[in-house]
Amino acid sequence: MAKAINRKLAGTLTVSLSLVLGACVGGMPTDNRSLESARQPVVERTNFTLDVSTSGDGLPVSEQQRVSGWFEAMGLGYGDRISLEDPTANPAVREDLAALAGRHGLLVSEGSPVTAGYVNPGQARIVVTRSTASVPGCPDWAANNEANTSNATYPGYGCAVNGNLAAMVANPEDLIAGQKGTGETTVTTSTKAIKAYREQAPTGAGGLAEVSTKEGG
Repeated sequence: MAKAINRKLAGTLTVSLSLVLGACVGGMPTDNRSLESARQPVVERTNFTLDVSTSGDGLPVSEQQRVSGWFEAMGLGYGDRISLEDPTANPAVREDLAALAGRHGLLVSEGSPVTAGYVNPGQARIVVTRSTASVPGCPDWAANNEANTSNATYPGYGCAVNGNLAAMVANPEDLIAGQKGTGETTVTTSTKAIKAYREQAPTGAGGLAEVSTKEGG
């Protein structure tokens, strides 16, 4: 009977020891075996709205002052997108809004995002879309051991680079789709430096300058 108990305890200890060793030498808590970082920047958009009263001549002066103060309070800047929802599609309203947006170096975009509620005639809704970029889950120190039996990429790989990129990018929307070109070519101007370098005569083409070894005096 005593031998049977000893065998049972020995078997239990063996299983426990194997589990402990397996936890110590186990692989990384990730299956990412590529060089792509698992933590990527995420862009979030937030729409801020302001309903204003309109007239046939555009935005009344009182409403223009209200919109201007709203823009100042928002800290409007590069990367923000301004759009207008106007049921009457009055061009004068859009012109007044464009003048106010121009003070901050921005343009009024075509179309507007879907917002809650209904805009009645005689009113217009100004929408400011602001995007922010961040890298959720960073820093990630889940893999704090040296064992990497699967040759996987550490979970925190790329957190520093992607985090700095998300923090420094002027327009977070560029992380989704880069800026589109205007179609204008700059080949003529970009090749000026190359042309000047190629056409410049070598410095030794005229021979070596004569230098006197005699001291003056």
